[in-house]
Amino acid sequence: MITLTKRAAQEVKSIMSSQNLDPGTFVRTIIVGGGCSGMQYTLGFDTEFDPAVDARSETDGVAVVTEKKFALFLDGASIDFLDTESAKGFSIDNPKFPAGAGCAGCGH
Repeated sequence: MITLTKRAAQEVKSIMSSQNLDPGTFVRTIIVGGGCSGMQYTLGFDTEFDPAVDARSETDGVAVVTEKKFALFLDGASIDFLDTESAKGFSIDNPKFPAGAGCAGCGH
């Protein structure tokens, strides 16, 4: 399903530690849109897991959860953490839906 790079897993662990989050806390990934810009995602911390609705994967001790309805679209996606001069934050690479590949009629 969804994996984290080592750098992203380390950053998640660091944030969880600095914010004293419950050990059962995980990263929740949600798809919030699509269209000409491609898929748009939201990442956040959560503790409510429902096995009837949610799918879970784990990388380097960090759990990532998404609703099963999103799992098909996110299967194979990878979350990285960037810390460069031009970008800082989490980034999702989804080979199924590359950036800018949201709709056929956009002329990209």
